Amino acid sequence: MGSIFGQVFRIATWGESHGGGVGVVIEGCPPRLPLTEADIQPALDRRRPGQSDIVTPRKESDTCRILSGVTNGLTTGTPISILVPNEDQRSEAYSEMETMYRPSHADYTYEAKYGIRAVAGGGRASARETIGRVAAGAVAAKILAALYPSLEIVAFVSAIQDLEAEVDPLTVTAAEVEASPTRCPVPAVAEAMIARIKAVRSEGDSIGGVIGCVVRGGPAGLGDPVFDKLDADLAKAMLSLPATKGFEIGSGFAGTRLRGSEHNDAFEMRDGRVATATNRSGGVQGGISNGEPIVFRVAFKPTATIARAQQTVTSGGEAAELKARGRHDACVLPRAVPMVEAMTALVLCDHALRQRAQGAVGQ
Repeated sequence: MGSIFGQVFRIATWGESHGGGVGVVIEGCPPRLPLTEADIQPALDRRRPGQSDIVTPRKESDTCRILSGVTNGLTTGTPISILVPNEDQRSEAYSEMETMYRPSHADYTYEAKYGIRAVAGGGRASARETIGRVAAGAVAAKILAALYPSLEIVAFVSAIQDLEAEVDPLTVTAAEVEASPTRCPVPAVAEAMIARIKAVRSEGDSIGGVIGCVVRGGPAGLGDPVFDKLDADLAKAMLSLPATKGFEIGSGFAGTRLRGSEHNDAFEMRDGRVATATNRSGGVQGGISNGEPIVFRVAFKPTATIARAQQTVTSGGEAAELKARGRHDACVLPRAVPMVEAMTALVLCDHALRQRAQGAVGQ
């Protein structure tokens, strides 16, 4: 039913926004990996609501519990189940949506597919579904750290609406990203973003933007030809996140304006290994990582649920006006940064374990 991701390192997320809780089941984690709730909680804290005055004020501690797959602080090789209870539910805020569809939300499409929908919070269409992804991403990150100690994943907000920051993916650090509640690593732009988000929220509206991500220190050789290309799996991972509308890697759409002689990444030897003089490929060629930084961008649309009156129709086909209540982000990007990092870790971990299972000579 669309809730499973990955092949060797595979996850299944479950739960609804206004149910008893949300979580994830992880299969394929190697045994004897040190793992406790303390390894997972920091990632969930970065994703949770209520962490600053520019995100939704819903009060959730998002405290995780490992229910299975770990004994005495070590993974057993069996499925790992992680639970995060829901604590601050206000389902009454969704009473008007019982019969009215929110514009650009999943209300109508879920009902068209299943003949029923979870009205409160949007059910599986809620961003609370991503808790399971972020928890699993923390586990994937631990595996990657064991396999590739120099690998690091850093995502950051590069644009909110027309406010754009020049960020060097080769040098940006996690500390710089976390220095602002916007998770934009350029202080002057970050301050302008805070003011913009607050102004838009005061008008009952929402805005979108772009998140950049870089993977540094990774190996060459991850990814499979044809249908399981590394960049194709990254694209699927990112576009499966709520509110995403675009993905580009390397030069992306801008590369269409160049000639091949301008766009090609010339090979050279650097520190005893094959490298490229430029990185317009974004670290992936032929669907396989080439050892250069993997650089990509993800576009997020404005939050669909807003406090301004909008025209819609009811489930009975009558014209109506809807003004959402509830507690919603005016801009999802600050909280989406750890989601992008988690999905990146899941893809890389899956491909790394698939590479090891394939037993390629020299790997």
